[in-house]
Amino acid sequence: MDLASFLGIFIGMGLFVWAMAMGGSLQGFLNVPAVMITVGGTFTATLINYPFWQVVSVFRVLRHVFFSRSLKPAEVIAILVRFAEKARREGLLALEDEAAQLNDGFLRKGIQLVVDGTDPELVRNILETELAFLEDRHRAGQGLFETMGALSPAFGMIGTLIGLIQMLGHLDKPETIGPSMATALITTFYGAMMANFLFIPIAGKLRVRSSEETLLKEVEIEGILSIQSGDNPRIVEEKLKAFLAPSMRVPVRREPPPRAGEEG
Repeated sequence: MDLASFLGIFIGMGLFVWAMAMGGSLQGFLNVPAVMITVGGTFTATLINYPFWQVVSVFRVLRHVFFSRSLKPAEVIAILVRFAEKARREGLLALEDEAAQLNDGFLRKGIQLVVDGTDPELVRNILETELAFLEDRHRAGQGLFETMGALSPAFGMIGTLIGLIQMLGHLDKPETIGPSMATALITTFYGAMMANFLFIPIAGKLRVRSSEETLLKEVEIEGILSIQSGDNPRIVEEKLKAFLAPSMRVPVRREPPPRAGEEG
């Protein structure tokens, strides 16, 4: 669970509601036409911009904002060093059973390629191709939220224009000026809030998640190739720790890899 995302949303919403309540009734900030214009307009325009299946997948992508099931870098390095030790003692074929129990499909595929005697250059090409397409899929999810972040303020401005047109068209009816002006202002408020409090920060968090996963995959690729070349486990450990910031380079614990069906 990502505590920062939960805290950001709940504390942010609490502060906004508190600030609005201090200035008067919250009811003044509830406007159904404004919601229809900003929220409805943003999501329908997103449907036009993206395939339907990709828009529907937004709910699956959102899980990565609040929850991360990826192994930590130190855990990945520990698994790879353990495999390197076993490969030097018993040979590459001894890794087959443990590789099949790995929860990480990318690492499992890499070890199995090595066990099958695949050429090292081909192993690198296969894994780097898979990593490239993984990054493409991540960018698609980020792009969807970035698009919504760009569209929502625009629909807020459209709502403002609608409200002003309604207001100017009924200047002879003073009772309509207030509701029309409220719609005009609140749509801009909704659009700005949706973009800057939700969509753009979510796209940023997905970008961070993608960077973290890409780093792990790069560590795994280097570790797999080091195991295949028969490097000393201590050299493997130092080589892989070079991918990490100095503060993260703690001594790795040589624990059994997580089995399929278990969380890493």
